[in-house]
Amino acid sequence: MRRGRGTLSVAAGLVLVALASVGYVLPPGFDPPPLRADEEFVTLAAQPAGELRPVIAIDPISRREISVPAQGQALEGTVRAPLRPGRHPAMVFVSGSGNGSREEFTEQAEFLAKAGVVTLAYDKRTIGYNFRDRDFGLLADDTLRMVSYLAARPDVDPARIGLWGVSEGGWVVPIAAARSSAVGFVVLVSSPNVSPLRQVAWALNEQLLRLRAPIGVRDLLTRAMGAVGFDFLRHDAMPAMRQVRQPVLALYGTTDPSIPFVESTRALTTALAEGGNDRYTIRFLAGGDHAMRVNGGPFTRGYLETLTNWIEGLPGTAVPSVHLAGATPVQRFEASDVPAAPWYAGGTMLGLTICLAAVGYVAGPVAVMLVRLRGRYQVPAETNARLWQPIKRRLSRMVWTGLGLLLSVVAFITVLVLFSVNQAGAWPAVLTGWLIVRVLAVLMLVQEVTAVAAVVAGLREGMRPSRWQHVAIAGVLGGTGLLLVAAAYYGLFSFPW
Repeated sequence: MRRGRGTLSVAAGLVLVALASVGYVLPPGFDPPPLRADEEFVTLAAQPAGELRPVIAIDPISRREISVPAQGQALEGTVRAPLRPGRHPAMVFVSGSGNGSREEFTEQAEFLAKAGVVTLAYDKRTIGYNFRDRDFGLLADDTLRMVSYLAARPDVDPARIGLWGVSEGGWVVPIAAARSSAVGFVVLVSSPNVSPLRQVAWALNEQLLRLRAPIGVRDLLTRAMGAVGFDFLRHDAMPAMRQVRQPVLALYGTTDPSIPFVESTRALTTALAEGGNDRYTIRFLAGGDHAMRVNGGPFTRGYLETLTNWIEGLPGTAVPSVHLAGATPVQRFEASDVPAAPWYAGGTMLGLTICLAAVGYVAGPVAVMLVRLRGRYQVPAETNARLWQPIKRRLSRMVWTGLGLLLSVVAFITVLVLFSVNQAGAWPAVLTGWLIVRVLAVLMLVQEVTAVAAVVAGLREGMRPSRWQHVAIAGVLGGTGLLLVAAAYYGLFSFPW
């Protein structure tokens, strides 16, 4: 018995080494290098005092709910306008990723309206926009419909209607501005300007570093990203930005964990320079996060003032005394592309692997049920029954472990997404979740080896499996084998931790 356990231990160790090597040999690597400090960003000038001039936002305003026809659906919005007479500058809010509710803009839309700017916030479309498919050109058309609506209002100055885009909106707004001269100015808040895939990969790496997550967690998630075939992730923002001729105000928070703000700024200035547009203002605001707030609370100091003073000062503020100014931004790593997964590790193959494993896990019980329904079930011989019971228990445990591993991976990724929003005190939970995932993977490996050994031993001792027992053995061992290979690809057996 001791010799048998020793043999099993050696076998499990050899399989573990083989699976661990898969994590190094097969997957594309992702290891973003540190970003070299750029002297231009280290020695930024202080933000001009005039841009931070206090804004008196106390004027009475009107509020009106509107519905604007668009492609495939009507878009619901809210217009807030100052009641003082005359024509005013106006601005359309363009949301970032997600459902894009207009309610998220209420506070700043109210502030701007009370300061003399007509604002329009609308709910993002639900037809033609989802997690997998995102047409930024279609979203740009929606924003231009809002511009047309504002241009028809008697209290709006048609020469000063602008677009404000945050995060994903930073890919939408330049497309709209390039398509229509009716757009008078552009405001970009936390705008990535690099491809969505590079932005997400950078944010993932940055947030995992802040969560003190093991490097294996990053490898798991980036390999999963490489298997995703969403076309919009490869969107190139540069062509549209080169065609932007309007004045541009770009604002970045220095504590934003979602945007590679240094490279985003480089991309913006490069594109505008190539397009011959020198009318841009870029400001870095200390303590600002992705939504220009401090830790998700109040707006960062100077944000609303800078935004309002710039809009109301147009066209005089279009050409600033200094293009780049504000707090020093520190970006630790480059925004690198995640290599596309090879054909054998794409999303389709992963889905097929999980489906085959699921079929293997239910094959045994289904086979028994069919045998019973057809009336061909026979009580196994005493020797078969005695040798089958320990094998049956092992197979049952393997099924539960495999299911547990799949559920734990899904739960772990969900936890990471939630903690990426609020990272305070999250790192112990991240380490615990990663430990559970890896322990289950190793447990599944040990169960596979011991189950194979038990089947071989049973056959040597005279067990003659029935057809349904053959199905159960092949299904569970084969399904678990597929999951082990998939786990190896995603680095669950790799070292270091």
